[in-house]
Amino acid sequence: MFDFIRFLKQEKNVSEHTVRSYMADLEQLFDFLGDRPLADVDHQVLRSFIGHLLAQNISKASINRKLSAIRTFFRYLNRQGIVAANPARLVATPKREKRLPAVLTMDQAVGLMESSGSAASGGDEQDMRDRAILETLYSTGIRASELVGMNRDDIETSDRLVRIRGKGRKERVVPIGRRALDAINAYLQSKKKHHDAAVFTGPTGNRLTPRTVQRILEKYRKKLGFPQKASPHTLRHSFATHMLESGADLRAIQELLGHASLSTTQRYTHLNLASLMDTYDKAHPKARKKN
Repeated sequence: MFDFIRFLKQEKNVSEHTVRSYMADLEQLFDFLGDRPLADVDHQVLRSFIGHLLAQNISKASINRKLSAIRTFFRYLNRQGIVAANPARLVATPKREKRLPAVLTMDQAVGLMESSGSAASGGDEQDMRDRAILETLYSTGIRASELVGMNRDDIETSDRLVRIRGKGRKERVVPIGRRALDAINAYLQSKKKHHDAAVFTGPTGNRLTPRTVQRILEKYRKKLGFPQKASPHTLRHSFATHMLESGADLRAIQELLGHASLSTTQRYTHLNLASLMDTYDKAHPKARKKN
């Protein structure tokens, strides 16, 4: 084992933290193997070990890391002639769970909008900027990078449309609500320093960064005491989910979000599944329980 550690440090040039992780992962394997010689370990034994880990509800991300350590270990043993082949090569990596995005309830989304300033409430320029940012993100479902890239001439107030430059320099036009437009107009009228083109700027008049927008969302999340994450992407996910709950077509949501593939948009159907099942149980005559 000491030779393997030296191999990791000198040839693989891994950190001390990685070495400790590898050792911990291999200790788990050795505990599972018991007295079985390493030369007798084949891919079926390793698959049994993976099954053992899954039965303990260990996350697939952790299992994948352990499997990476095992592959490296047996590759080293094979190079040293200790084992005839690397059995870990034949063990498939478990597919990682697709995490569903965090989503605000409609009441939480409304509360988030109301927590920031407005012209009517006498808010200052920064408060009104924050309100315009929150309203625009929730009204359009755009990304933080797309928001900060917005220019004044991208907004068509009369038609309630905004031109968005998305990933891969692809452009799309999306609707924007009246509340968001009103918030943007109030903010622009309050601005003391103007950028020639940008809509959303900082105190120096320079265009905001996506990281600044993330900090703004985090500030209002803490203010409201939301337990879950509330980021620009949370508002994007909330926009899509609430649109779906209100009966919007999945293809339309795909266009609004700028997804290249419908499969990316379809994950929002999973978020709405519990609500759909509840509606089904209440509405379908064969689903209702008999008293």
